[in-house]
Amino acid sequence: MRLLITGCRSFLGGSIGRLAAHNGYEVLGIGRPNQPRAGWPGKYLQKDVAHSDLSMIIRDFMPDVLLHAAGPASVSLSLAAPIEDLQAGVLTWANTLESVRRSKLQPLILFPSSAAVYGNPTKLPVCEDAVIAPISPYGFHKAACELLAREYSECFDLDIIVCRLFSVFGVAQRRLLISELYQQLSGPDATVWLQGSGTESRDYLDIDDVAAVLFRLVDNRLRMRKKSLYNGRYLVVNVASGEEINALDLAKQLRNLVAPAKMIRCRDTNRPGDPGRWCADISLLRSLIPSWRPKPFSVALSQCVAMWQKERAFSSYEVETDSL
Repeated sequence: MRLLITGCRSFLGGSIGRLAAHNGYEVLGIGRPNQPRAGWPGKYLQKDVAHSDLSMIIRDFMPDVLLHAAGPASVSLSLAAPIEDLQAGVLTWANTLESVRRSKLQPLILFPSSAAVYGNPTKLPVCEDAVIAPISPYGFHKAACELLAREYSECFDLDIIVCRLFSVFGVAQRRLLISELYQQLSGPDATVWLQGSGTESRDYLDIDDVAAVLFRLVDNRLRMRKKSLYNGRYLVVNVASGEEINALDLAKQLRNLVAPAKMIRCRDTNRPGDPGRWCADISLLRSLIPSWRPKPFSVALSQCVAMWQKERAFSSYEVETDSL
């Protein structure tokens, strides 16, 4: 099985690429820098995904699956620089779709969209047919990307699964709430601060479970393609745990793992573009892959923290050794 990943240096692209190679995929990554990140397990090509014609690469590699992981992943940065977010998100995706069309091949295309397209849902858990109502440029641009995916599926017979990711976390991540709280808890200050009221909630899924979902969706779809011989289909599916966890409870779980003596306080400030609550309806996901069940959040969080602490201890050892 051949997997082509655009944006393979990103948290999502890099993590999925490494897990795919571990599961026997032949992996080719594309990114803007000259070299892949350390530990990249496959081939690598330097290209600007927004402006390069990727059709020859696609024809030469002949991927069974293409994962588009290039593009921005920050609500706050999209508010600070909306045109840059538009260019980095929508243009890279449009060029990838057009490159696939020009290649004349039919890989299964995975697009990691976001629960940001829902904005503040009026009903929880939120299902795929809920109203699209983004509240940030990032969310609007993900919605625009979904519309482009539908265009290329319906007009040019591309086979596309749009995966609406909720809140993904993992060892390689160095931003967003879980990573930021871990950094505070590992630091010298006695108090850990949450920006909001602590009642804000998210639906978390660890990157290993995200990968398991994607691989099973791929296997399911490719089997269906062999049986029905169809080309061109557009599917939108929530990829999440289906469980809601508020920020204060999350912070307490992390504190118990890292620094039980520290205090947790809330600044009670609202950040523009951030929804109040998220929880996914994953009925469709379970109907597609009935045997899949995510790890309990507490287990996934403990495993992630253990790896971060191991990395931290190793870094400290290297510093001490270098100073001798």
